[in-house]
Amino acid sequence: MFDNAVAPVVSLINNMLSPLLALVGAVGAIYCVILGVKYARAEEPQDREKAKGALKNAIIGFLLIFILLVVLKGLMPQMIKWVNSNYKGTI
Repeated sequence: MFDNAVAPVVSLINNMLSPLLALVGAVGAIYCVILGVKYARAEEPQDREKAKGALKNAIIGFLLIFILLVVLKGLMPQMIKWVNSNYKGTI
């Protein structure tokens, strides 16, 4: 009963994860290149430090997003099993 309701959602998530991983990777790479250029072109020390901090934060942020998407993709079968085992007959 619950499988019929969950199947389209799980299918949508599975179909969207691969393109989402590619999109996050591409946007992250482009944004980091732009920030790297800003860092390289910064002439003042405070501008250089500001650009360096922004580049560091962007790299950390995109890595976290990428890692979380990969973990979601890897844990999807276990989450489906957990939902099916815990919610049988409650709906």
